[in-house]
Amino acid sequence: MGGRVLSVASECVPLVKTGGLADVVGALPSALAATGWEMRVLLPAYRALRARAADWSVVWQEPDLWGGPGRVLAGEVAGVPLLLLDAPHLYDREGGPYSAPTGDHPDNAVRFAALSWVGARIAREGLTDWKPDILHAHDWQAGLAPAYLAYHGTGGVKSVMTVHNIAFQGWAPAHMLGVLRLPGHAFHPEALEYYGGISSLKAGLVTADWITTVSPTYAAELMRPEFGMGLQGVIAARGPVVSGILNGVDTALWDPGSEDPPFGPKAMAGKAAARAKICAEFGLEVPGPLAIVVSRLTDQKGIDLLPEVVPDFVLGGGGLIVLGSGDAGLEGAMRHLADRFPGRVATRIGYDEALSHRLFAGADAVLVPSRFEPCGLTQMYGLRYGALPVVSLVGGLADTVIGASPAALAKPVATGITFHPVDALAFGRALAQLVELYRQPKLWAKLRANAMAQPVGWEASARAYAGLYERLAA
Repeated sequence: MGGRVLSVASECVPLVKTGGLADVVGALPSALAATGWEMRVLLPAYRALRARAADWSVVWQEPDLWGGPGRVLAGEVAGVPLLLLDAPHLYDREGGPYSAPTGDHPDNAVRFAALSWVGARIAREGLTDWKPDILHAHDWQAGLAPAYLAYHGTGGVKSVMTVHNIAFQGWAPAHMLGVLRLPGHAFHPEALEYYGGISSLKAGLVTADWITTVSPTYAAELMRPEFGMGLQGVIAARGPVVSGILNGVDTALWDPGSEDPPFGPKAMAGKAAARAKICAEFGLEVPGPLAIVVSRLTDQKGIDLLPEVVPDFVLGGGGLIVLGSGDAGLEGAMRHLADRFPGRVATRIGYDEALSHRLFAGADAVLVPSRFEPCGLTQMYGLRYGALPVVSLVGGLADTVIGASPAALAKPVATGITFHPVDALAFGRALAQLVELYRQPKLWAKLRANAMAQPVGWEASARAYAGLYERLAA
């Protein structure tokens, strides 16, 4: 069938990224093209983006956009068709998308209401030569877009709201209801009111025609108090229109055959060489499995469990390289592990894209002990590179890794190691299993082959989104 989709978001690779949201928004347009669906992405014209789009054509103008005029510029970057909302009074600022060096922008509620407002108007009225069938809003920053369609007219357009991380909800005080151009009659718990204020994410959840999350398990988890973060009742009430669609990874960018040295499922000598190189780079000698952590260093990611489990893992022959940054206390704990186990544990604070590729190429395993994980890409990189994922059974981790249970090993279909609950005891047992499996070369080779055979690209996800759009547009 096919059709047109306006994707409204605050981030998009390769232009602006603070997390996995940007990867999804940037990957979907080209992935959907094969299904017959054309997607354009509406982003704020942050300072760096505004300079890049100086010669783009103006396709929309908005005279009154919360304190100044705005216009929409059309262009393309890296194959992604883009619409940039150029409103200098809102977006031409120092710092990142949401904060300046001194902290969050105090007018973020208005800044992203403006993005949502323009997205809803373009969806409802269309551009001169283009009108979408579907408006697809991403996370709290675009949460008001479905609400503006619902309360100011849809123009026949259906809306989809995707939750990438429910922890961020876009809260504003109740007195801003009118400022945000939302109707007073909708300020009640069944609609816009949220703990005495306004949540732009909740606004999208209660007004969108369909809700998606970035994995099927995360969709189910969000209906439970321990994962829903106050919005579990809203998600549960809309259960019939909630579904999970897994993210994918860019298999052209994350390709073991393009690494140095290259390797693949049928030519694994390059991986052994990559392991030797990364161990030499960090001064490690590891007789057992070499594990890596490539992550934000936060409790959400389970990093606080590492000091409890790494000593026994090292005693069993394992080694570890940590790449990441985040909580200062956890950064210090990772440095302490490296100091405590020289030659077996190494830490690099920060992020280095090239180094992350070398790590996945050389690693035997990647550790992802998250307490919650909407989808996760790290474990997919691990599958692609034959670095067996050791993951907690939450969210997208549970949906993408087949644990090495006796039944899965017997078939054999296992692609990694899973554990539950998310605590040091279960995580430590998973690492002990990793060491034991590594000591069985034939079984290890089979597990690695299974992992590398998993489809982790965008093809299946794009077909799922296309099917959803077609059902809504019918």
